[in-house]
Amino acid sequence: MKIWERAGRTAVVALALGMGALLSGCVTSETIEPASTASFTARDKKLLANPPYAKATIPEPYQRHIVDYHRKEGPGSIVVDPDARWLYYVLDNGKAIRYGVTVGEEALVFSGVAKVGRKEEWPSWTPTADIKKRLTGIPDFVGPGPHNPLGARAMYLGSTLYRIHGSNEPETIGQAVSSGCFRMTNDDVTDLYGRVSVGTPVVVLNN
Repeated sequence: MKIWERAGRTAVVALALGMGALLSGCVTSETIEPASTASFTARDKKLLANPPYAKATIPEPYQRHIVDYHRKEGPGSIVVDPDARWLYYVLDNGKAIRYGVTVGEEALVFSGVAKVGRKEEWPSWTPTADIKKRLTGIPDFVGPGPHNPLGARAMYLGSTLYRIHGSNEPETIGQAVSSGCFRMTNDDVTDLYGRVSVGTPVVVLNN
């Protein structure tokens, strides 16, 4: 979720480069999978034609990759490694798509096992009382659109308030600055959204 006023953002690109082995999947090869608008609908293309934020250059480690994957989760699973700021969508034949994500600030990171309980295109956002207490300048409601902190797609984790969603702050990919949700670029979240269904298992590793 977007934070309108925030100070002290710290890039973690160098950290992530040295932490690839933390995910016990032991990634041994990787290939960049260029971001594509192939999953975009006509509505997506219209709304994202002139987004109200600057185009961000995503650091190479957080661009979409096809990687080797050797953990036990089966094809069709989502696995999030908050330490490395990576989300994996497990494929067949020991492969996975790895996306860069923004994760929650310290003490706001969700961990555990859940399932995708709901999917929504261009969701609206009603911030919780806790978010409004912690942050300044937060409106009571934000309607759907590229200005919305949830971006183009949202996948809700079970009955919790946590989501995997898009963003109107793509420059934060690879950082720990969210209010607990997992942010992706709108290109990446639209790609992932098209691959998963309600009931897809989501495993978030413990920091």
